[in-house]
Amino acid sequence: RSSVCYHSTKAGSRSILAALVSKAKHINGRYERFLERTFPRFYVLYATFTKGVQALFLEVKEIRKIKSKMSRQRLSVQQLPYREMERLRQVRCGAWDAFWQFRRDVIKAIPIGVIAIPPFANFLVIVLMYFFPRQLLIRYFWTPNQQVEFLDAYDAIRRHSYLDVVESLALAARSLPEPQLQKRLQELCAEVQRGSQPRVAELYAVRSLFSGSPLGLNKLRVSHVKALSQVLFLTPHLPAFFLRHRLRSHVLEIRHLDRAMLRLGLGQLSEEELKAACYLRGLNSTHLGMSECRAWLEQWLGLSCKLQ
Repeated sequence: RSSVCYHSTKAGSRSILAALVSKAKHINGRYERFLERTFPRFYVLYATFTKGVQALFLEVKEIRKIKSKMSRQRLSVQQLPYREMERLRQVRCGAWDAFWQFRRDVIKAIPIGVIAIPPFANFLVIVLMYFFPRQLLIRYFWTPNQQVEFLDAYDAIRRHSYLDVVESLALAARSLPEPQLQKRLQELCAEVQRGSQPRVAELYAVRSLFSGSPLGLNKLRVSHVKALSQVLFLTPHLPAFFLRHRLRSHVLEIRHLDRAMLRLGLGQLSEEELKAACYLRGLNSTHLGMSECRAWLEQWLGLSCKLQ
């Protein structure tokens, strides 16, 4: 008899909970329709927020699943398929800036999620999204237009660093021991400063210069290393040893991603994946189409996958 009562009570609790969930969904549905009719602009922000919460939790769940697979099958990051490797890029051991950015994103999202629990409290979230999207909200809660705007803003900062990188490269080229290669590298730097893009074969021809002094990573001037760090959105305000260590870690990470991408094939990537891959490697792809992104990545991989 006690067992029957227990199961009866449990079933009753479940039915009450299901009824409450159903009622909440009904109220929320009416609320969303009201927003869409009355405040269409706010509704766009509200829909973006809702999708952002779902995307954030799905990403956390997916990362845990990949980590579990790696532990179970004893796999390293380099052995993962491209998409799983890219998914882990933000939390991979060694990529501390990206790791902490992910941690900050999750921590930053918690108060917003708590505020948004009551149905009508979403108005406060919408106000925050409207007035302070980049400062208070993480990338999951940006509208498509905001994503383009903010990526353009970040790329403008990166483009400014490119000037410093090329100037540092031209300055270091003066100390190269081989006159012919020295001249060729200086010509390439001058071409880039005039707005031209060197061919892959021209870059490959000077690859040997980057394995020793003064252009090897461990031999670069600190100002050069700082400029390269800013290109990869890494803070330059650290001692030189840490700057070089983090820079090497990020460059190797991109190298592993390149080889995994080559194994997968560019034809398998969606437009969103192509654009994200280009942006990570230094090209502002927010206003480019699939064919342009694919053509640029083909050139990138044509050089990257030949280098040691």
